[in-house]
Order: sequence, then structure tokens, then C-alpha cells
Amino acid sequence: MRLKVQNFMLLSTVYCLLFTVFGCGYTLQGRDTLPFTSVKIGRIENRTFEPKLEDKFQKALADELIKNGIMISKSAGHVISGTINDLTLKPLSEKEGVASEYEVLIKARFFLTSPDGKVKELRNSGVFTVSFPGSGNIESIVAAKEQAAETAMRNLASEIRAGLVYQ
Repeated sequence: MRLKVQNFMLLSTVYCLLFTVFGCGYTLQGRDTLPFTSVKIGRIENRTFEPKLEDKFQKALADELIKNGIMISKSAGHVISGTINDLTLKPLSEKEGVASEYEVLIKARFFLTSPDGKVKELRNSGVFTVSFPGSGNIESIVAAKEQAAETAMRNLASEIRAGLVYQ
């Protein structure tokens, strides 16, 4: 009898977990469910004072899209374009009057233009934050800032891809 109760409890737990995971609205996306198979990366304007930020974003976006089954093509009907409007370095914490951790804030807006000319703002293209430690000499802080900016660009690209796939 005790074994039956344990088996029943185990099966009930597994059933609840499966129901929770698969009953929550998540769907698996494959190539056949993508809204389109190719896209052109149009003009990405860098309105910040951070050099080459648009290049970092274009590379991150291309990598993210290709990784998820969307090819990059100059002749694609759908075009992604946008602006990176702001990159701010903000101290998060200080130690003995010196900033010991920073945050990189990126503000951007991106749009998808369809073959018929309709323009749609992509979701989640707002503010992205990445923090990094800021102790040591200025060279290590600048290197950490560069790495944080690249991570923020990858995060931004991932959000843009999610906006395309799950629109």
C-alpha cells in the first residue's frame, strides 16, 4: 500500500510539472514556424560617442539571427534598421570614494520593415543594462567597459531576435 501511495505521489508530481511547463503558453519554435527565413540588416545608426558600437551590434545581431535559423541577405524583403541612441556608464557602488562597480545602460530603437513597406517597432528594444566591476587601473576599467558594451549588444540582439520570432 505504501509503495502505491509513493508511486501515486511521484506520478502526480511529474504530471504537475509537465502541466506547468507545457501548459504555460511557451511554444517551441522551429524553422517552419519562423515568420520569414531571411532578413536584411539595414542602417544601424550610432548616435552615441562610443566608436564602432553599430558594428558590434550588427555582428551580434547577425550571429543571433543565423544561430536561430534566419539568414542574412542583401536581397531579403524584410529589413531591420534602427538607432542606438545612448550609452551611459553609471557607477553602481563605491569603495573608499572610488566607483567599484559600473553599469552600462544602452537605449536603442529598432524597426522591421516588411516587403509591403509596413514599419513595425520591434518589442523589447528599450534599455539594456550590464554591470561590471570597476576596480583596478584605468586600462582594466576601460577593457571591462568594452566587454560590458559587447555583452549589452549581444543581449540587445537576442531581444530583437525574440521580437522577430515571437511577434
